[in-house]
Amino acid sequence: MKSFIDEKTFQSLLHDGMTLMVGGFLSNGSPERLIGAILDTSITDLTIICNDGGFEDRGVGRLIVAGRVKKLIASHIGTNPTAGRLMQEGKLIVTLIPQGSLIEKIRAHGAGLGGILTPTGLNTIVAEGKRVIQVQGRDYLLEEPLRADLALIGGAIADRYGNLRYRGTMRNFNPIIAMAADTVVAEPSTIVEMLDPEIIITPYPLVDYILKEEFR
Repeated sequence: MKSFIDEKTFQSLLHDGMTLMVGGFLSNGSPERLIGAILDTSITDLTIICNDGGFEDRGVGRLIVAGRVKKLIASHIGTNPTAGRLMQEGKLIVTLIPQGSLIEKIRAHGAGLGGILTPTGLNTIVAEGKRVIQVQGRDYLLEEPLRADLALIGGAIADRYGNLRYRGTMRNFNPIIAMAADTVVAEPSTIVEMLDPEIIITPYPLVDYILKEEFR
């Protein structure tokens, strides 16, 4: 059986200045209880790697609004006005990466690769400070891997062993970030006794902890 934890135990995994990967696409599939548990601590100076800046009241946007995030690595922040304002004020470091390149950089770490080669971003500000490598006469940017101390998985259906599957589009970044962090915590929407092996997306060896179901 996998280790089940509550919010308080999860909080013991946190520390100032750590790097978190957070699942979700415009907060769909975001681990809202885990985000709330972070907000219940004084943890700050976080680096967040995720698809986007969420909304001001949902997803990682709540951490940004609360001033807990020092650096955001994402593909866009347009749905969170606070993120844009803090970036303009110099209070939030924002690194924008094309969405396909972002998820491939994460996957590269999970696969043990030294990076990926992509033409996306050539001759734009995306290429600033990056190596250009020529392969078969074509130029590519070397995009280096991204890793995190902790990955927070949302939108999952878990079994008692820690295997995960996802509901529709809640899958998004979640399976990939589960491969690229030192510790993985899943916040399932449902916990069942056992999943059919044929439908498992994230197998139990990749999951360290499962957040206990809320008492209803």
